Amino acid sequence: MSWGIELWDQYDTIATHTQKGIDFCERFTHFLKDRCSIELKYASELKKLVKNYQPKKKEEEDYQQYTWAIKFWDMLKELHDLAGQHEVIAENTQSQVLKDLQSLITETKQQRKKDLQEGAKVQDHLKSSYSQLDKSRSKYERAFKMAEKATDDYRKADADINLSRAEVEKTRNQMMIKNNQCDECKNEYAAQLQQTNQHQRDHYTQQMPAVFQQMQGMEENRINKIKSMVKQVADIERSVIPIINTCIDGMVKASDGISAEEDSRAVIDKYKSGFPIPNDIPFEDLSNASVIDTSNANGTPKSSLDSRKGTVSDKKRNKKDKKGGGGLFGIFTSSKGEESKEDFSDLPPNQQRKALNRKIDEFKKEIARETAEREGMLKMKDVYVNNPALGDPNALEKKIEENAQKIDSLQAEMRKYQGYLTNMDVKPSPAGHRRNSLSDDSISQSSTNMEISQTSGPPQTMHNEPEVYTEEWPEPPSDEEFEEERAVELREKPDKKAIDDEDGDHPEFDQTEGDFDDEGFPVIGTCRALYPYEAGNEGSVAMTEGEEMFVLEQDQGDGWTRVRKHDNSEGFVPTSYIQCHFYDQDEV
Repeated sequence: MSWGIELWDQYDTIATHTQKGIDFCERFTHFLKDRCSIELKYASELKKLVKNYQPKKKEEEDYQQYTWAIKFWDMLKELHDLAGQHEVIAENTQSQVLKDLQSLITETKQQRKKDLQEGAKVQDHLKSSYSQLDKSRSKYERAFKMAEKATDDYRKADADINLSRAEVEKTRNQMMIKNNQCDECKNEYAAQLQQTNQHQRDHYTQQMPAVFQQMQGMEENRINKIKSMVKQVADIERSVIPIINTCIDGMVKASDGISAEEDSRAVIDKYKSGFPIPNDIPFEDLSNASVIDTSNANGTPKSSLDSRKGTVSDKKRNKKDKKGGGGLFGIFTSSKGEESKEDFSDLPPNQQRKALNRKIDEFKKEIARETAEREGMLKMKDVYVNNPALGDPNALEKKIEENAQKIDSLQAEMRKYQGYLTNMDVKPSPAGHRRNSLSDDSISQSSTNMEISQTSGPPQTMHNEPEVYTEEWPEPPSDEEFEEERAVELREKPDKKAIDDEDGDHPEFDQTEGDFDDEGFPVIGTCRALYPYEAGNEGSVAMTEGEEMFVLEQDQGDGWTRVRKHDNSEGFVPTSYIQCHFYDQDEV
């Protein structure tokens, strides 16, 4: 199948067809450029998306604790890698296919131009032969007409009796000349015709088929190159599919790694305070409050002191607390922007332990880094000692000494925090015998409900007594004893103004150290919990390590101290679990 045979008369059509092939190559080039641009833009948008959804610094803690966040981050990493593969597609297409396609277009244009020039030359040669044939034929036609005229003139002259023989002979000679000329033109025409026919045969059987064959080869080469490039584009994309599939598998693996149970456990580990659940709130029978005959120094019934909860004084005190004001309620509280304590005792127990462990780990890493730096300096010093030309070993002495001091300082700090952690681990929980006593909100009904407390059964015993405490805890005072002691204390105290108006503004209610609190009991000092304590029986209050409280009553020798917390809850705590500071010590 040859264009030279099948398309011998379609030279101009073939020339137009080859030009269309070149135009297609240029269009294919534009397509690949646009494809690369789309791939690069897509990769850029994916990377931008990944960057926008990367965890912020303040969110890194969440991303390090929860599987749903960690795996989402892993998915973003896989998506970033997937975007990189689209960049690979664009880069390989540009460096391989586009480059080859540009070369193909240039080569095809040059080959087509050369073939068209050769074809035009062959065409011109045939046209020249056709022109020579036309000229020889025209010359032959003119000579033939002149010969015919000369023959007619001779016949007329030979038939004319009026002409002389000389004139007739002249006419005859003229005829012979014209016939000879006609024969010569005829022979020239025949020769030119034969030559033109030969040129024509050569043109359509050899010369033009050769040109057509070259153009056919050029076109088939272009088509094969286009075929190869289309396949190459597909192969480029196929080559990254395994990596893309790996990225997708990584996303699937990330989704499989999300665990609701682990995240729930992480939430517990992060936010668990370690505080015990508060005890039930006791019932306060206000209708029986008038039965109590205990009064303060001014003769005001205790029930009126109990009713001070929520009065103007209490409201003003709460306002002071909110503003971070002075007085007792501002001593142990810290402002919002205040830094945490060194031993993290202001945190809940679980959070304190985690914070201490993190701090210890930081010191260990810092010590390891400084130790490695010290080893490097010592090795360098040995090198300088063996080869003084490299450096002065004495120049490192000061750095080594500073490094040793820094390591000692870090180790001391780490031991300090380890001591904090050890103190947390060895603190015992209280044990011993205790009786059931009423909370501060139920003091007013202790007299009327005395029989109930007397019939409440034997005291409860806690069985988690640690080895640190070898003696039993004495039983705290009973309700009757406590009321009698309170009445005596109130009578012995100096007179205090009673509350006359709940709606008025009474500056005297803004208490200072040593004044009565809003429940009518004198605050005689402050205390701080050395160990956490969980309230096991009614009448006691729970406390956490480092918690600040008010002391209402000193230990009477029974091992219990009555305190009030900042949430106004009141009860007994073990005396050995707290460190007390009494206001009368300041006066001394």
